[in-house]
Amino acid sequence: MVAYEPPAQPAIDLAASGIASSTLAPIEPIARRSRTRLRVRRQSTDVLHGGTVVIAGRLLAEKGTASLAGRMITLQAFGRGGWHSLAHVRTNASGHYRLRFRARRTGSARLRVHFAGDAVDAPAGRRLRRMNVYRLVDASWYGGGGMLACGGALASSTLGVANRTLPCGTLVTLRYHGRSIRVPVVDRGPFVAGREFDLTEATKRALGFGDTGTVWSTH
Repeated sequence: MVAYEPPAQPAIDLAASGIASSTLAPIEPIARRSRTRLRVRRQSTDVLHGGTVVIAGRLLAEKGTASLAGRMITLQAFGRGGWHSLAHVRTNASGHYRLRFRARRTGSARLRVHFAGDAVDAPAGRRLRRMNVYRLVDASWYGGGGMLACGGALASSTLGVANRTLPCGTLVTLRYHGRSIRVPVVDRGPFVAGREFDLTEATKRALGFGDTGTVWSTH
C-alpha cells in the first residue's frame, strides 16, 4: 500500500498580502521602573490624645539626588488585617512631603511611610518609630519586698506597674518628661482614689519619676 503525503501549504507572500517584513520586528522589552527611596527627617509619634502625629521627609530617585514631585506618599499603621492608611499627601516640587494625622484614640501601633509606585517609579517604604497616643493619669510608686499579685516576688530590679483592673501581663507604655518605658502589669493597686498606677522602684528610676505625679500612659 502506498501512502501519499498531503500537499505542502503554500508559503505566505508578504508582499502580495501587503504586510511589510519590517512590521514583524521583535517587540522591545518593557523598561524597568526606576528605584526610589524615602527619607524621613522628622518623626513626632508620641502625642497626647487629640494631638497630631507629624512625619516629614523627601522622596528621591535611588541614584543621585533627583527629586520626585507630585507622587502620593501614605502614612500607614499596622493593625488587624495588615497595613491601614492614616493620611496621604503628594510630594511638592522638590520631592518633600509632610504628613499629619490627628490621633483621636489612645493606643500604640507600628508605623511606616509608603510610596506605592507608578508606571515610571518603583515602590518604596520606610519604617518609623512606634506611634504612642497617650492620656494623662496620676501615679505613685512603691517598693520593698513581698509577693506580687501576678506572680513572683517584688525586688528593686522589678520593672512593672500595679493596676487595679488591667489583666496581668498587659504591656503599658509610660512617658514622663521625655523618657519612655514599656512595662507589664505585675501587681494590683494603687488603692488611693484618683491614682491609676503604682510604679515599681525600677520603673520609677527609669522614668526619673518622683513620689507622686502625672504621667502619660497608653497600652
